[in-house]
Amino acid sequence: MSNSAKDIVKNFYRTNLVTDDSVLEDFIHPELVLIWNSTDGLTIMHYDDISEFFSEIKRTYNDLRIEVSHVLEDGNHVTIRYKYYIRTIENPDEELGIAHFIAIWEVKDGKLYRGYQISQPVTEKDDTNKSYHRVKV
Repeated sequence: MSNSAKDIVKNFYRTNLVTDDSVLEDFIHPELVLIWNSTDGLTIMHYDDISEFFSEIKRTYNDLRIEVSHVLEDGNHVTIRYKYYIRTIENPDEELGIAHFIAIWEVKDGKLYRGYQISQPVTEKDDTNKSYHRVKV
């Protein structure tokens, strides 16, 4: 049974990167390219870069939670809007929102293949109660 591109992307964002060692193998295409625009500028990541990024998340955070507000599908392309919440190893009792993301993923062979992502850090001006409601998830 084949999952839709939307199901694959949703399932990826439901995984726990901190505890699940199978995320790369299960969801990331070996020829992955992620083009990421952030406050640091443009970053282009490939499979090995993502593997290193996930390893750094595991070393740095006690927990990572992703809150998804939008998931839209058009064929094998999926757009997702989400926010990262973390708990640090030093302070596991406090959850902090750290960044907002919008990503467009192309799914190939049942895995994330090409991604275009924009992120920005959470600020004191964020009003997530009014602007971050769930739509089309």
